[in-house]
Amino acid sequence: MKRLNELLQELGVSKVKLAKYLGVSRQMVYNYLVLDSLDKWPKEKKLLLLQLLDIEDGEEETINKIQVNTDYLMSVEKRLNNTMKAASETECSFSTDSLTKDNRSLLNNIIFLLKEKLEEDADGTNADTIRYLYYFLQSLDNIPEIKYMLAYMAKSNGFIKPDENVYDEDKQFTFEGILYTALSLYNSGNASKDKVIENHRLFLQEIEQKKEEKLSRTQQLTTVRIQALRELGYNDINESNAVEVFEKIAEIESRKV
Repeated sequence: MKRLNELLQELGVSKVKLAKYLGVSRQMVYNYLVLDSLDKWPKEKKLLLLQLLDIEDGEEETINKIQVNTDYLMSVEKRLNNTMKAASETECSFSTDSLTKDNRSLLNNIIFLLKEKLEEDADGTNADTIRYLYYFLQSLDNIPEIKYMLAYMAKSNGFIKPDENVYDEDKQFTFEGILYTALSLYNSGNASKDKVIENHRLFLQEIEQKKEEKLSRTQQLTTVRIQALRELGYNDINESNAVEVFEKIAEIESRKV
């Protein structure tokens, strides 16, 4: 089994990819790989692995004889990708035809990880975390610092090179330096409690202010919409008058400029 683990690494078959190929969770793959024999794997999973490696049996001697060269690596990757593609096309409830091959693969990997997190959600916190992630993604276009934060996390966990900067390099450099300082202070446990309390108070105050501004804007739009309907002699907005009403709303708002 030690050679099997080494072989999978040489082939670039990650635990995530193998889990998708076998149709099990990533944790289950870890459980399989710590067993001392392939014979202890579920029969159907063992057969899938043998098919992937293009061998007839899972004897240690057979696995030890496998030599990884370019042709063998490419053949394994082809079998792996074909199987995962078929599985993803079966499970996916929306079309990915408009995406490039790499982006389809990225999307499938993300969906697989999210599905796994939700399946292993004993106390419900994973669902809350993914819900926050959903809000996080919704804010990407309005808050550029979110992208810098993602890049920082990818760098600090070794997924990308530390000098990779796909966004505004100067801003990304500054943000990463500030975030590193903040996280270092947090992890040290030496942050001033009084200062933290004051900053958190300002944080909550800013959120409340944004809520009030949003509520005020909503109320303003409601007032303008009612006025537009009244001036046009309508009771509500529907498909037949929507364009006319929206034009009237724009006209009313322009009067205040």
